[in-house]
Amino acid sequence: MAAGSGNAGLPRHVAVIMDGNGRWATMRHLPRKAGHIAGVAAVRKVVRAACKIGLENLTLYAFSSENWKRPATEVGALMGLFRLYFQQDVSELRDLGVRMRIIGSRTRVDPDIRTMIEESELSTAHNSGLNLIFAFDYGGKEEIAAAARELARAAAEGRLDPETITPEMLNSRLFTAGLPEPDLIIRTSGERRLSNFLLWQAAYAEFLFVDTLWPDFGEAEFRAALDQFSHRERRFGALPDAKA
Repeated sequence: MAAGSGNAGLPRHVAVIMDGNGRWATMRHLPRKAGHIAGVAAVRKVVRAACKIGLENLTLYAFSSENWKRPATEVGALMGLFRLYFQQDVSELRDLGVRMRIIGSRTRVDPDIRTMIEESELSTAHNSGLNLIFAFDYGGKEEIAAAARELARAAAEGRLDPETITPEMLNSRLFTAGLPEPDLIIRTSGERRLSNFLLWQAAYAEFLFVDTLWPDFGEAEFRAALDQFSHRERRFGALPDAKA
């Protein structure tokens, strides 16, 4: 069934590595900030499309823990855009029934951004539409290490027998606890790597790498990606029914 025709055939959770803002700007002889501004416009298009389609969960890789290594001017511009997005878009998202969640570290961002994150989550907490997750100051290895530390601490304090640790126990201590694992991970711009994104959660995800740069990725491209997913056979390590 084609994506967008009700919920049949839709993945429960789509995650997107939004890549290509800088190249988009360079191709147009514009500063990199212009690419990031265009990227925010693409976020709006895809989020609105996800709401229209009836998607349950959408995770967007907004800022990685490694992005702090970029030039201070670019990091500052990205933080400014993040502030602007929260100031301008949260009320619309709330009206659309979107429930917001931000995963990642909150210790390295400025206090006002941390406040915006907390307020956006609180003000949309009772919505029942799309779960919109922003991975912000997020790193998959850092996330897994933090979950492992929590289990190790519990074992050291005698609250947990190390021999009883299961994948489910670690999973419950990740930032994404309570969310279904992503069924589909899309990366734009032609790059073919995860870049430290949802490393644990991606174990059985389908991957789709598209050449489109993120600022040019809109509703049509999103629907096309979902349509491709609907034609894939997912086995989760098993054989197809006909060969079982």
